[in-house]
Amino acid sequence: MNSLDFIFQRRSIRKFTDDAVEDEVLEQLLRAAMAAPSAMNTKPWRFIVVREPDRLERLRGVMPFAKMKAAAAISVCADLRGPRNLVTGKFWQQDCSAATQNLLLAATALGLGAVWCGVAPMASLQKAVSGILELPAGVVPLNLVMLGYPAEEKPARTQYDPELVYLDSYGTPWKREIS
Repeated sequence: MNSLDFIFQRRSIRKFTDDAVEDEVLEQLLRAAMAAPSAMNTKPWRFIVVREPDRLERLRGVMPFAKMKAAAAISVCADLRGPRNLVTGKFWQQDCSAATQNLLLAATALGLGAVWCGVAPMASLQKAVSGILELPAGVVPLNLVMLGYPAEEKPARTQYDPELVYLDSYGTPWKREIS
């Protein structure tokens, strides 16, 4: 297997089995997520693991693109409280997005399916998800990752398009030299 295959195999999975995701597997996902970089290493991320069926149902009720029945969900949030976030708090979406991508790639590598459902910057979704997850003021949700064991398969792919790559400045075509 090519060392990058797990990246190309990562696809948005929206159909799941009823099998529960084990604590050990969830912890591996969280460890992978927290291996992400963050601005000035502030690690603003906070993770809410949701497995309670009623709470999952309430989240599905408010999230327009998270209607799928998944065994679990992880909401990646940012804690913007405290003086250290005066500067670094401006990068929370990038930091939490890096953590989310690690989580998604780890899910694929561990045989799980997952789909990233955006919450931020939609104020109405942030308010609804914050209420359901009982987030304190200053902790904001970036997304909701629905996950479980996949009940569908999608082929590996890349969406590479050399027409979207430029060399040294915008507009200068990237020309791959063949050796």
